[in-house]
Amino acid sequence: MAIKMVLAEDEALTREALAELLQLPGDIEVVAHTGRGDRVLDLVNEHHAGLAVLDLHMPGTNGIAVAEQLNRERAGFPVVVLTCDGRPGYVQRALKAGVRGILTKETSIRELSRVIRAVHAGGRYIPAELMDEMLAVGENPLTDREAEILKAAADGRPLSAIASQLHLSPGTVRNHIHSAIHKLKAGNRISAVHAASRAGWI
Repeated sequence: MAIKMVLAEDEALTREALAELLQLPGDIEVVAHTGRGDRVLDLVNEHHAGLAVLDLHMPGTNGIAVAEQLNRERAGFPVVVLTCDGRPGYVQRALKAGVRGILTKETSIRELSRVIRAVHAGGRYIPAELMDEMLAVGENPLTDREAEILKAAADGRPLSAIASQLHLSPGTVRNHIHSAIHKLKAGNRISAVHAASRAGWI
């Protein structure tokens, strides 16, 4: 029996090429493909798919959010994500979302096919270099609120503007930024933003 899979990739040319190439060996069937993350669950259910391959970064609903949704609706559902950005924070969030296979977009069709088969059979796959980077960086020390505030601060806007955007008091914003600076061992707000961005935590 062929592995029935749904493919989600926002670039049509890439998506259609992957759909064609993945089916050449005959043991993988792309039963549906889409450029929208919010269509994946419906397509999986409609076509009785046994696996999904997701682009990590899609407009609207990204691959991590889709994986979380699939895991809530169908616990343990096999998901493989493709990414051009293997920063540790993204890898950590993908794993927590239930993703069982992670590949960079530099991988070959042969390797992607191999990982699809392995994940469908119950295995897991993360490239050694991504795992090493994730382990070297460690767990994300930021709270969700600290990460949200640092992300809002990335363009250098004043505390008052961040507070207004997030419906918080300037004092609360200041306290969270100071906490993030301390946790990241950064010298100032800009350094903290850069450190968190490099790690993929914001």
